[in-house]
Amino acid sequence: MRYVVAIAEHGSFTRAAEACFVVQSALSHQVARLEQELGVRLFHRTSRQVRLSAAGQAFLPIARQCLDAADRARAEVAAATGEVRGPLSIGVIPTVAAVDVPKALRTFRERYPQVQVRLTSGNSDTHVQQVADGSLDLAFLGLPDGWEITGVAGRQLARDQHRAVMAPEHPLAGRSRLTLARIAGETFVDFPAGTTGRLQSDGAFADAGLRREVSFETTDMLLMGRLLRAGLAVALLASTFVEQLPGLVAVPVTRAPVRTEHVVWSPFGPSPAAAAFLEQVGVAV
Repeated sequence: MRYVVAIAEHGSFTRAAEACFVVQSALSHQVARLEQELGVRLFHRTSRQVRLSAAGQAFLPIARQCLDAADRARAEVAAATGEVRGPLSIGVIPTVAAVDVPKALRTFRERYPQVQVRLTSGNSDTHVQQVADGSLDLAFLGLPDGWEITGVAGRQLARDQHRAVMAPEHPLAGRSRLTLARIAGETFVDFPAGTTGRLQSDGAFADAGLRREVSFETTDMLLMGRLLRAGLAVALLASTFVEQLPGLVAVPVTRAPVRTEHVVWSPFGPSPAAAAFLEQVGVAV
């Protein structure tokens, strides 16, 4: 099962074998035996690519769950003897602000050196699905106020209102407060359309009966900051996160979107390593 997951993730028998530290012939032989036992082909192979068959697509999520359960069993046994160990996969949104994740990870790794931490950045709706299917242990999310989260367990960490963010030289930078109508005519930089980060702002303008132009779409906060400092656009961002973007001005906006931050974990309960990290950041399970 580990070989199948590795091939699916790497799209190559060669790279999968390297990742699993086995020779390719051994990996291919084991996958062939598994396919023979199941009576189906898990992969379509050509000279240029390897892709999952329909049977392979059905097999993959269950295989991941089985492997996660095996890892969880080993971690639970170790935890019973007082040792926290095993893998810990964490997803974060680029604008997480309720928890200083890098700082928490530094302390966590010093305290639990036997835990293998993997951190990945992405959008909230994807992270929820990854926690639900077991590919992530924890995820830190930012969602529109009132957004319903299903398929996972979790806690709300913070609730925050957006502000208009712009370069100090922008004509609106000196205002004490703005309205959505006043900034609707500006050029915006925002997250890609359809993501939960974007839906927060799109929903606020739609509710106010306003339209705006989003000329720049990115999930790269470094690039977003550079576009804002260059005076090319304005943005609506959570006020607590704006503090992490130096050299910009944040102005309160009437009826601005509201974001809630959450941390979520498996509905079956957090793994020992995940529970230890939640305790590290002050979240009671």
